Amino acid sequence: MQNPALRKRLGQGAEVLATLAVIFFVLFPLAWIALASLKNEVDVYSTRLFFQPTLDNFRAIFSHPVNLGPKVWVSALVSFTTVAIAIPLAAAAAYVISRHRFRGRDLVFVAILATQFVPAVVVAIPFFALFRSAGLIDTPWALVIVYLSFTLPYAIWMLRGFFDALPVEIEEAAYIDGCNELQTLRYVTVPLVMPGILVSAVFAFISAWNEFFFALILTRSDSVTLPVGIQTITGVRGPMWEQLAAGGMIVMVPILVMSLFIRRYFVQGITVGALK
Repeated sequence: MQNPALRKRLGQGAEVLATLAVIFFVLFPLAWIALASLKNEVDVYSTRLFFQPTLDNFRAIFSHPVNLGPKVWVSALVSFTTVAIAIPLAAAAAYVISRHRFRGRDLVFVAILATQFVPAVVVAIPFFALFRSAGLIDTPWALVIVYLSFTLPYAIWMLRGFFDALPVEIEEAAYIDGCNELQTLRYVTVPLVMPGILVSAVFAFISAWNEFFFALILTRSDSVTLPVGIQTITGVRGPMWEQLAAGGMIVMVPILVMSLFIRRYFVQGITVGALK
C-alpha cells in the first residue's frame, strides 16, 4: 500500500475500532448490572432492552431476610476507619523513608514491599487464631487490623514516590524562611503531595470496601460486610439475579462517586507515585 494518506486513515480507523471495543468490554458488564437491577424476576432472564423498570429489587435487599442496611454500615465503618488510620501512618512513614538517611532504610522499605507478596490464604489462619484469642472475631476492629496489613504497605510505597519526586530545595527554602520540620511538613510538603494522598486514600478505601476473603472468615453475623452479605442473596429458584445486581450497584456507587470527585488526580497519582 503506497498511499500514505490512505494508510493514515486506516490506522486512525483501527485505533477508533480498538478504542470502541475496549469501551464496550469495560462498560458492558456495568450496563448489564445496572439494567438487571431494574428488572423483575421474569425480565432478568430476557435480553430485551425495553422493559418496565422497577425499584422493588432495592427495596427487597434492604428488607427481611436480606437486610443489607447493617452490612452497608459495617463496610462503611471498616473502610473509612482503615483509611483514617492508614493514610496518616503511611504519609509519615513514606516521608521518613524518603527524606531521612538511616541504617537499614532500604531494607525496611523492601520488607514493607515484601508483605504485598504474601498470599492472603497463608495469613488467614494465624489472623483467625489471634483474633479468636483476643475475642475480636465478628467485630469490625478485626477487619480494620487485617485491612491495615495490606493497605498500609501499599500506601507507603505509593506515597514514597511522591515524596521522592518533590524537590528537596522546596523544603530547604521553607527552612530558610524560619519553618521547622513539622511546619514545613504541614504547610509545604503535605499540600504538594496531596494528589498522592488522595489517590492512596481512594485505593485503600476500595481495597477495604471490596474485600471478601477475610470478611468471610472473620465475621459471622454482627459484623458481616456488604460483599459477604450479597453472596447470601438466594431464594427458592437459586440465585436472585435481579437482587444480586441491585446489591452490586450498591457496592459500585460509592467507588464511582469517589472516582468522579478525584478523577483529575488519578493519572498524576498513578504515574508519579509508581514511576518516580
